Amino acid sequence: MPDSPRLVDKLLQPDLLSALYAFLPDAVLLTNSEGEILNANPQTEKLFGYSRDELLGQTVEILVPERFRSTHVGQRKHYQREPRLRAMGFGLDLYGRRKDGAEFPVDIMLSPVETSEGSLVIAVARDITSRKEAENALRHSEEGLRSIIETVKDYAIFTIDVDGLVTSWNPAATKIKGYQPEEIIGRHFSRFYLLEDVKRGKADQGLKIAAETGRYEDEGWRVRKDGSQFWANVVITALRDKAGKLLGYFKITRDFTTRKRAEEALLLEITNVLLSNLDIDKLLLAVTASLNQVACHDYASLALYDPRAQKLRLHRLNSPGGLDLNAEDDLITLDGTPAGLCFTSRQPVLVEHLDDTRFTKHARQLLATAGMRSGCWLPLISHGRPLGVLGVASVKEEGLARADLNLLSQVANQIALAIDNAEAFSQISGLNERLAEEKRYLEDEIRTEYNFEGLVGESPVLKRALKQVETVAPTDATVLILGETGTGKELIARAIHQLSERRERTFVKLNCAAIPSGLLESELFGHEKGAFTGAISQKIGRLELAHRGTLFLDEVGDIPIELQPKLLRAIQEKEFERLGSTRTIPVDVRLIAATNRDLAKMVKDSQFRSDLYYRLKVFPVHLAPLRERTGDIPRLVRHFVDKHARRMKRKIETIPPEAMKALVKWHWPGNVRELENFIERAVILSPGPVLRVPLSELTSAEVSEEHAIGGSTLADAEREHILHALREANGVIAGPQGAAKRLGLKRTTLNAKMRKLGITRKEI
Repeated sequence: MPDSPRLVDKLLQPDLLSALYAFLPDAVLLTNSEGEILNANPQTEKLFGYSRDELLGQTVEILVPERFRSTHVGQRKHYQREPRLRAMGFGLDLYGRRKDGAEFPVDIMLSPVETSEGSLVIAVARDITSRKEAENALRHSEEGLRSIIETVKDYAIFTIDVDGLVTSWNPAATKIKGYQPEEIIGRHFSRFYLLEDVKRGKADQGLKIAAETGRYEDEGWRVRKDGSQFWANVVITALRDKAGKLLGYFKITRDFTTRKRAEEALLLEITNVLLSNLDIDKLLLAVTASLNQVACHDYASLALYDPRAQKLRLHRLNSPGGLDLNAEDDLITLDGTPAGLCFTSRQPVLVEHLDDTRFTKHARQLLATAGMRSGCWLPLISHGRPLGVLGVASVKEEGLARADLNLLSQVANQIALAIDNAEAFSQISGLNERLAEEKRYLEDEIRTEYNFEGLVGESPVLKRALKQVETVAPTDATVLILGETGTGKELIARAIHQLSERRERTFVKLNCAAIPSGLLESELFGHEKGAFTGAISQKIGRLELAHRGTLFLDEVGDIPIELQPKLLRAIQEKEFERLGSTRTIPVDVRLIAATNRDLAKMVKDSQFRSDLYYRLKVFPVHLAPLRERTGDIPRLVRHFVDKHARRMKRKIETIPPEAMKALVKWHWPGNVRELENFIERAVILSPGPVLRVPLSELTSAEVSEEHAIGGSTLADAEREHILHALREANGVIAGPQGAAKRLGLKRTTLNAKMRKLGITRKEI
């Protein structure tokens, strides 16, 4: 034993290792296989209260509390038989004993060392009193927190792992959501969300935001176990370790259904009051009364946008004590002011202190001069169109809580709708009389001049067209009427309307060729006041006027190609927007279109959209020209004679046979319209009972219309005449029997005409 210190000193060479051993912060002891202490560093003396000399030669049990010594001897002998490294934090609850008998918690590390002198053990003892105290404090804290969480009645408190699975559940969560802990722990928390919210990823989005920002707060409808819904206020907090690794989430849910129902009742009351006031002055008074029910404030105002001034025009609602914000002017600039920022950003603006650098010094001074210290400004938006700003302010800093913003925003939405309605009512009241006149005119037009009786004739082609009308009229299918000018396309359209279920509604006509292309969009869809230069008032378009009735687009082939997509959308989606407006107007219209143009060729030439063409050509009706139904001409002549004679209070009893023969023979390029105009002129020229038909007009017309028969021109007739002469002359141009002689032309003149008309030898 006396040689033991020399052995230890030998083992602790070199000097650097000795120094390290001496200054280690933990107690370090060296023992032999019998557990005798061979050496101890200075920290051992400080920790246990023994001097080095008192420890040397003693067994380590001197440092173990008496109640553990017998057990410790057995454990030491077992360790000597199977020596191994035992790291600190091994999980045992160990205690040390000082010289004065005091006990304290320790953590022990054991390391066997094989030397030439035999097996030794290095033991490192660490005082963990502070750690134990912290652990106990934490345990008590956790127990206290758990106790609080378990006893909270109005807060559903639970935790979620990184995958969204519930890991803990308090009794209040069972009360609010209906699930017992064993029913919900291990399940995904998204089962509390509405199905539509789950589909759009709202649950996962909340966790994502909490992970990124540390906290996420939301309000919305949630689902209980029994399927009932409640309005929840939810706060999700991310839980991380010291290294910043995400461990999960802490979630608190409160049932705000009662508050929500109260807010909804209040909003309904406010909405009814606001929307029942269509006069703008009465509306402002109603707004003031409504705001007093929503939030405590000292000042309130509406600032409505003035497009001419490009500023906000102020309307003071509530200013107790004579407070006067913006006392210098009733106009508020959009730059550097709270109201201006709110209007341009379309987002609520909350000002909690006057040192807010988002605003100009002048704007902050105005607030201070008026006594304002805080406030919020909310955008007034109706159907996507910003109307102005609602301002609510307080004489206190942070006088308006952020919690007030949600309810105030909802009130602002109702105010915007009420203002929009009031403005629309003001405009519509001015339009009512004009629209009533337009409607009376259109209805009178249907009842008088244009009626189904105007379709006169017995020809097969007309009967075939009328049969098509009878077939398609009861449906709501789109009809495309094709035919030359004057064939009666509008009469067919009106006949379809009269035979349809929409006969009690308005038939509205728009001739697309009669309106300049720049005004056609406004005429068809209408426009808002200020939509373009000259739009001094709101205009309702023909499409909207024909709601639940029939819209007849005559000469549809003349619609500009840039306007055709908007017409197609209106037909397909049954909705449109007026010029200068973003508000979508639903419309229920039966569309009938007509044209004398070849739409198929226009589509091929990229002059007409193919999708619109096929959308219009659901049920085509072809009207034959009058020259193809000459058998109807006598009946039409008598019909028009009776009609115009009755109107002019004349009595015409006879139509000369030669006149009727000439009328039947004439090809009528203007079709039925030309025939009616001609007969009207004949009635005017007939003072007696016999119709005096100006046949000379037909002869002169035949000459003046470039020899037009069946649509051919004078050039075509001249070409045909020259070819006839050439064929009679067997292709000979010059000479006494040549074509030039027959035509009374010089040979050079005939050659020039042939080149101009493209006549070749192959055609002769």
